[in-house]
Amino acid sequence: MGWSFRIARVAGIDIKVHITFFLILVLAAVQWGGITGGADGALFGVVLMILLFACVTLHELGHSLAARFFGVPVREITLLPLGGVAVMTKNPEKPLHELIIAAAGPLVNVVIVGLLFIPVGAQVRMNLLDGRGLLPDLTSISLSTLLVWLFAANVSMIVFNLIPAFPLDGGRILRALLAMAVGFARATRIASAIGQIIAVGLGVFGVVSGNFLLVLTAVFIFFGASQENSAAQSKTVLVTQKIGDTYNKHALTLQIGDRISRAVDFILTSYQPDFAVMQGSKLLGVLTREDVLRTLATTPGDPYVTEVMQRDIARLDADDALDIARDKLREGGSRLGAVYRGGEYLGLVNLDDIGEAFAVLAFVQINRQKAVGGGTVKP
Repeated sequence: MGWSFRIARVAGIDIKVHITFFLILVLAAVQWGGITGGADGALFGVVLMILLFACVTLHELGHSLAARFFGVPVREITLLPLGGVAVMTKNPEKPLHELIIAAAGPLVNVVIVGLLFIPVGAQVRMNLLDGRGLLPDLTSISLSTLLVWLFAANVSMIVFNLIPAFPLDGGRILRALLAMAVGFARATRIASAIGQIIAVGLGVFGVVSGNFLLVLTAVFIFFGASQENSAAQSKTVLVTQKIGDTYNKHALTLQIGDRISRAVDFILTSYQPDFAVMQGSKLLGVLTREDVLRTLATTPGDPYVTEVMQRDIARLDADDALDIARDKLREGGSRLGAVYRGGEYLGLVNLDDIGEAFAVLAFVQINRQKAVGGGTVKP
């Protein structure tokens, strides 16, 4: 995710903070500084918020470690002002796996709540015995206040994340349970619709009550549900086509002795963005449009393409379905892949090509369904 930087690495997973995260720290400092009227309060607010997001990080690590156990690669965890997100390069293949992965995050918060209940419960008992009420003064700067706020925040995280709406954990749990009965695609449509209905309800309540944060959350849930449904339908369509039927069979190629000027000629006379650099029938590397433009801007003369090309190219099998090829590229953080059948190089394909293939296949599928519905399809 752009505008993020790494602060830690746990079990091979990068923990990143988005630049906007610091806004929540400033807000916490201002709010607690105003409550207590001093710098100590501002510092307390910052510490509280950092500990809260430490709990968020543990929540996301719960998802991430469970995902990796089932063979789902996790690229990174990014902390945002509204929470955290674990970036997985693909969805789990089995509903049971998704159920466990989705539940793992809230279960971490359940453990945290259990651990915090020991000191918080002791404080509550002490307050009752001393006649000071159920809870300590939640506007005071103390360890007791800190623990109570963390306890309440983790309880809230459990309840909020179990709302059955995408992209929350509850939505994924609901989709997994439905998928066991009706299949992944239909389960996603149902879960997405339920999520959007819930989002509309939350949004209306937020507007009526004047709760701007609730309205923002509702918008996040509504569009998250829509995006999840689109991704699921995309997967359903892409699984029907092989990558070997998608690559450009008439692509322009460069040879080992060509110079950058040759690539410039290709760019000026075609819409092709990537060029294979060949030695006979063997692929040596790939030269992209960006590589060419960067070389023209920084390197004098007319260097050979082999001095500029990218040599480490993702390898795709021609018999892979489009969704498998897309997942492989995403897992490797690559936009581009080379298609092979056995040891024979066939051509290049990129994520844009796969996106275009999806658009065409979806259009064809929709028109076939309309034709069947209208009774115009002949055997």
